[in-house]
Amino acid sequence: MATKPGVLTDWPWKPLGNFKYAILTPWVIHSTYSLVMSKGEKEADLGYLLIFPLLMTRVLHNQIWISLSRYRTAKGKNRIVDKGIDFEQVDRESNWDDQIVLNGILFYLANMIMPGASHLPLWRSDGFIIVILLHMGPVEFLYYWLHRALHHHFLYSRYHSHHHSSIATEPITSVIHPFAEEVAYFLLFAIPLMTMVLTGTASIAAISSYITYTDFMNNMGHCNFELVPKWVFSTFPPLKFLMYTPSYHSLHHTQFRTNYSLFMPMYDYLYGTVDKSSDDLYETSLKRQEESPDIVHLTHLTTTDSIYHLRLGFASLASKPYAFKWYFTMAMWPLSCWSRVLAWFYGRTFVSESNTFNDLKLQSWVVPRYTMHYLLQREQKDLNYLIEEALLEADSKGAKVVSLGLLNQHEELNGNGELYIQRQPQLRIKLVDGSSLAAAVVVNSIPKETTQVLLTGRISKVGYAIALALCQKGVQVAAMNEDEYQKLQDSDCQFGKNLVLAENYDQKIWLVGEGLTDKEQLKATKGTVFIPFTQFPPKKLLKDCYYHTTPAMVAPKSLDNIHSCENWLARRVISAWRVAGIVHGLEGWNVHECGQTMFSMDKVWEASLHHGFCPLSLSI
Repeated sequence: MATKPGVLTDWPWKPLGNFKYAILTPWVIHSTYSLVMSKGEKEADLGYLLIFPLLMTRVLHNQIWISLSRYRTAKGKNRIVDKGIDFEQVDRESNWDDQIVLNGILFYLANMIMPGASHLPLWRSDGFIIVILLHMGPVEFLYYWLHRALHHHFLYSRYHSHHHSSIATEPITSVIHPFAEEVAYFLLFAIPLMTMVLTGTASIAAISSYITYTDFMNNMGHCNFELVPKWVFSTFPPLKFLMYTPSYHSLHHTQFRTNYSLFMPMYDYLYGTVDKSSDDLYETSLKRQEESPDIVHLTHLTTTDSIYHLRLGFASLASKPYAFKWYFTMAMWPLSCWSRVLAWFYGRTFVSESNTFNDLKLQSWVVPRYTMHYLLQREQKDLNYLIEEALLEADSKGAKVVSLGLLNQHEELNGNGELYIQRQPQLRIKLVDGSSLAAAVVVNSIPKETTQVLLTGRISKVGYAIALALCQKGVQVAAMNEDEYQKLQDSDCQFGKNLVLAENYDQKIWLVGEGLTDKEQLKATKGTVFIPFTQFPPKKLLKDCYYHTTPAMVAPKSLDNIHSCENWLARRVISAWRVAGIVHGLEGWNVHECGQTMFSMDKVWEASLHHGFCPLSLSI
């Protein structure tokens, strides 16, 4: 939002939310009906029918740029601005497709009202020439002076400051403007289009090419990494005045009073508003190498549509906790199937996110496999190979710590990560499964006045640690499963008399392990609090009970560039397994925490609090 929002700031269809595309429905239906009912090629209006597909192509075009830009900035190669983005920026830019809806409405109206705007031919060469000349002349010239006017304090505070709220830009930042400002831009870009229509030189190819060009240049110019190779300008030096670069426009967002041009810097050169550091920043950005992380968190895909919730996927989905939506799953099913096939053949992990914290560089890497793969015995060899290769790559890049997230450290798969230490004893990285912190988070989530808890499901390494810690604190731990109870009793741990076999299910605190069945969960009494110590949350079957999140902590504000949610966790909430890796690196602990090795729960808990991580409150 602008500092002092002016007239026509909000988009008219803002109350419709994601249903805004319904505005176009009548035209889509009418254009399809008109084509079906047309009696021949001369009567059919192909351009009218293609308006909506063109709009959808633009949505896809923008999404490709979003994913590419986020991937490249996560790796750090050629990155321009090191400042991170946050959830506020993601929310502010979530309406990036409003301008596409606006364009659709205006295109449909023009087709219906303007003489010469309908029944366009596929191609006309003279129309292309008109578009090129009018864009280089009137459009670029008028935009330059409009842009300078928008930086006058009156218009800037009421309109353009909304766009400049983003210092570190993303491709979609290019179209984040108040409604009135976007209308002004459309009128500028309409000059070549209207001229073609009025002169009878318009064609479907010329119009769609011009729109694609403006989208391409807008997206490219707002990427936070430099991608225009040096040879482009050395081969044809005058191109420097005809095409800007991401670093060139980035300076406009950091310096504000320079580099005003649209796509062609010639007017900045002509009127003396070129930033003096433009060439230096361009050179520096091109030379910047891929970053080497200090700490890597290794995770994986969960459900088939979880790929869209990654930071590299749909920005608006990634910025919210994952929640299953059947209609979204159905709509994306064809693409999801292809993503599963691609994941099957893609043979290495990829970088999804990068953060900085206390001068440490953090990265999240994703194993291109879904949860279902981890549950299949025949996939274990392939999974262990992928994880092992990721560890070797992290080691070669100089990482200090790798934390294993979700099922990458499952006991049945790799013995909580110990398999890799045995296979690769030369590894310099420290492998962390995060069990001690996960257990500490659960223990410290239990209200202090609690005298008894019910231990459910299969007892993992984390479960053992929790049960032992509670028994030593004088809390009675009742095991629901007799087999698990016997395993605890037969272990070397000293549980004492506080470990018992459950005779009833009246306990108000249930500690949930893997394998809790629906039948068992339904035995809980009203007001029961379910606290999972697993990587995945249990089903929420009971409306009169409370469900705590999986072990996690709130990230400190100094942990930069967090703008996506980690699976089902809330904003700026990080899984205990990921926090454990960060704390391990911050403390410089020169030992592994994997296999049967456990850190002192008190030590790792205090270290986490010391570095600013906060516990999640238990909402009852």
